[in-house]
Parts: sequence; structure tokens; C-alpha cells
Amino acid sequence: MITGLTILIAINCVLLMAVVLIQNPKGGGVDSNFGGAAANQMFGAAKSTDFVEKVTWGLAATLFILCIITAMLVSGSTTGTEVIQDLQ
Repeated sequence: MITGLTILIAINCVLLMAVVLIQNPKGGGVDSNFGGAAANQMFGAAKSTDFVEKVTWGLAATLFILCIITAMLVSGSTTGTEVIQDLQ
């Protein structure tokens, strides 16, 4: 379970990095290096910016939730007394 969540976190991080790098630093929409003209034709300039921003926020929220769930599972799986008993 924890391994699966860790893999999901890694995939989410890679996707989040890609989406952040696609954004134009000035907030002008999708960067032209990654097919900005095609995206602007498909969505329009304002809608492509909104879509990329929504994807960024969605991935960030997903990362936050996955990290909280993983931390809860890890902390609940072993307690300090169990670790001490295992050492003895």
C-alpha cells in the first residue's frame, strides 16, 4: 500500500514539474516551445491559461493529500514501543 502511494506521489511530482515548466513565467499562457500556438487555437489564449492553472492546482492538491495519507499510514504502521520490542 505504501509502495503504491509512493509511486503515485512520484508520478504526481513529475506531472506537476512538467505542468509548471509549460507555463509562461509572465502568466501569458502555454509556452510556445510546447505547442503554444496549437493550444491557443484549440482553447483560446485565456482558456489555455485557465486550463494549465487548474491542472497545476489540482496536481498540487493531489500531492498534498497523497503525502498526508502516506504519512498517516506510515505513522500508524509502527509505534515506538513496537520498534523497541523488535530491537530486544
